[in-house]
Amino acid sequence: MPLSSTFSEKTFGDLPGWAEDNHLTAFAAFKRSALHVLTKPYRTGALGVDFNAFAEAYAEARSVSPANRSEARSFFERHFVPALVAAENGGAGLVTGFYEPEVEASQVKTEWFVVPLLSRPADLIDIDEKNRLAGMDPYLAFARETPAGPVEYFDRGAIERGALSGRKLEIAWLADRVDAFFIHVQGAARLKMTDGRLCRVTYAAKSGQRFTGPGKILSELGEIPLEKVTMQSIRAWFKAHPDRVDEILWQNRSYIFFREAPVEDAELGPIAAAKVPLTPGRSVAVDRLLHTFGTPFYIDAPTLTAFEQKPFRRLMIAQDTGSAITGPARGDLFAGSGDAAGEIAGVVRNVADFHALIPRGLVDRRRR
Repeated sequence: MPLSSTFSEKTFGDLPGWAEDNHLTAFAAFKRSALHVLTKPYRTGALGVDFNAFAEAYAEARSVSPANRSEARSFFERHFVPALVAAENGGAGLVTGFYEPEVEASQVKTEWFVVPLLSRPADLIDIDEKNRLAGMDPYLAFARETPAGPVEYFDRGAIERGALSGRKLEIAWLADRVDAFFIHVQGAARLKMTDGRLCRVTYAAKSGQRFTGPGKILSELGEIPLEKVTMQSIRAWFKAHPDRVDEILWQNRSYIFFREAPVEDAELGPIAAAKVPLTPGRSVAVDRLLHTFGTPFYIDAPTLTAFEQKPFRRLMIAQDTGSAITGPARGDLFAGSGDAAGEIAGVVRNVADFHALIPRGLVDRRRR
């Protein structure tokens, strides 16, 4: 597969702020992917950044531990060539933010803890062109198994009205519907259990319908101006209109199912789509159909000031994806876990230039 013309070769000198970044923390994230691929390789994305071309960089990453930022920077400069990623339709790239919420939870339903997080139901099956019935929405990647064949699964409204009651799918119970919804949006959470334990839930599957964000709905209804839509403004609206929460949330038909996972390192996030723990401030979610997991991206977002580094100019590693993350110059920055990370992630929506760091062997082949 040839390397896409979406990439325009640059030099490291072309990257604003490259020399000032902390490449050491980016290297640590990259090394986690290098260790993971020993057991299962990543799929090459449609833009042609061949997974096999990372072999030399991964091998060195597994065998070395840079002593300082300079050595880490030299590692990336030896193995990669930066290339500007063209956005769709000639427009600008875009970054948003995500995080791992941390909320109180109970293992049993109580008078206070009444909102469940559910595990994957037994009748939820993966769907593809081999078992998709004629007339079924081609978007659906999950369906409900029935004697007559697969059908669309229960959506959010049906599930929250009790479609799955009595199946003993409850992993934990929360106190607030809005907290539960944002855990669905983020795909993971740390749970501070009432018995003192710290647990984690992470994505297992979904009902399959398209995601419809509440910010878009509230903007179209004239409730929140589009330019003012943030996680914080959405939460504030729900708090002011508790009687309309279901009206808005049920328009997002997609429902997420979870599985329990350990909190092995409190400094790292959940294990995500690339099968490694996310690194706060260094892992980015990308369009996995286009890009190859493990690819380093240098992201320059001049107007983004929510992170400590201002403006945001930072080397990130592609280690997650999301249904709303589509297009070549589109990324979702992992801000970390807990409320402070949520305050950062909730306000990120900024234009950005994306520079993919492409293995030198691939670039040399294109030059020939």
